[in-house]
Amino acid sequence: MPAPLMTVQTTPDLPATADVVVIGGGIVGCSTAYYLARKGVRVALVEKGRVGAEQSSRNWGWCRQQNRDARELPMATRSLDLWQAMAADIGEDPGFRRCGLLYLSDSEAEIAGWSRWRDMARGMGVTTHMLDSAQATERGLATGRAWRGGVFSPDDGVADPARACPVIARGIMAAGGTVHQMCAARGLELSGGRVSGVVTEHGTIATTTVVMAGGAWASSFCHQLGVAFPQASVRSSILSVAPGIAGPDALHTGRVSVTRRGDGGYALAISGAARVDPTPQQIAHARHFLPMFVKRWRILRPGGAQGWRAGHETRRRWRLDAPTPMERMRILDPAPDPRALRRIRARAEELIPAMAGARVQATWAGYIDSTPDGVPAIGETRVPGMVLAAGFSGHGFGIGPGAGEMIADMVTGTRPVLDPTEYHPDRFARGSWGKVSEF
Repeated sequence: MPAPLMTVQTTPDLPATADVVVIGGGIVGCSTAYYLARKGVRVALVEKGRVGAEQSSRNWGWCRQQNRDARELPMATRSLDLWQAMAADIGEDPGFRRCGLLYLSDSEAEIAGWSRWRDMARGMGVTTHMLDSAQATERGLATGRAWRGGVFSPDDGVADPARACPVIARGIMAAGGTVHQMCAARGLELSGGRVSGVVTEHGTIATTTVVMAGGAWASSFCHQLGVAFPQASVRSSILSVAPGIAGPDALHTGRVSVTRRGDGGYALAISGAARVDPTPQQIAHARHFLPMFVKRWRILRPGGAQGWRAGHETRRRWRLDAPTPMERMRILDPAPDPRALRRIRARAEELIPAMAGARVQATWAGYIDSTPDGVPAIGETRVPGMVLAAGFSGHGFGIGPGAGEMIADMVTGTRPVLDPTEYHPDRFARGSWGKVSEF
């Protein structure tokens, strides 16, 4: 079944022109359009299905600095401040709480890795508390067992995946932007080689600037324009149990992680575990992803034909005057892996005894779009006026507001609060992406 998602009414009429068109109504696209609208930019956001309906509502909801790649850490820190400000600015709560994130382990190697990260992040102003055995056991009281050690990041927190994108979409419209659901962007019009318009299924919007924030669909869209963007998706499964359990707000262990959702229930998942569904695009970009697959072979398992049938990683060219794969598959809603769900449930009950017997209220899966180095691609492509913002590799929900603010600064010529250099997609063409994110 689909992940829980709040509905939102959006703008019925497509504008003839816009200063910027944002393609994709996930957390990155919504945040980008939101900060553009707040700058007074005439912005239109177009979404082929429902706002937030794909991975932006199918994740854990974690908004963290802890264990971020050093390249993403400034964006993560900035995002926490922006998440906190959104409720007041929009006048509606996206469900953000600085509840702190708890990591527990019995592995000396894992604890040592967290300690090294703490030493690095301390120089960037991040507060992380290493926990000895007694402290870890006390904070992990709900597990009913002793732990060798852990880490607690008090400034980190969670937001509600079911509410965040719809709430931000309302913020876009309140600030003067427009949001269009069930409106697939089929492609771009170019004049003199530069963007001059976005062709949608409901008409063309004249514009000179486009932000492609299409998540798992971004690379196939880029392919239509001759822009090579190595991206591949993996299918991750999650289940949630009903409210009524006394447990931690957000706890990660190597075997399973648990997160209290906005409704009081818990989302349960195994970090990094996923099915790799073969697709034409994945095959085409296989050499780029070999280092990542080799590093993570223990938790990535072969999948089936779901990804091929979904069409989000097609290599085929489509026409702008006929329905595209985005219109045939409005919302990516893959079936979760039954074996993974059983494993998740068993491990959660082993970790927190109170989970035993809890009613499963929903199960779902989502496609996580990844880059070869696990860091997003953000920057102008070889098509002038087309900015790419995709490949967030499972980190997009937490850092979405910071990414959106940075992109809004970039396209308006404002000096960005964050330095976008590390994220530019041309690093893949240069072959400088070899460092795979450790965390």
